[in-house]
Amino acid sequence: MAKVMLRENEGEIFFYIAKKDMEETIESLEFNSEEKWGGEVELSNGETWWIQPGPKNLPKEEVCKKIAD
Repeated sequence: MAKVMLRENEGEIFFYIAKKDMEETIESLEFNSEEKWGGEVELSNGETWWIQPGPKNLPKEEVCKKIAD
């Protein structure tokens, strides 16, 4: 589990982990509506992470779980 900062800029959503100084863009989302956003997400580096689904209120900090490399 890692604390992640999520932010949106010009239609792209950025996934930033300060401890690793890693910033990637989210390529795909399991749930992508204003009311239910998150679930399984794939990053531009190929990693898959889990974001607890909830309302899309960006920017925000979330605790996320890495599923696969």
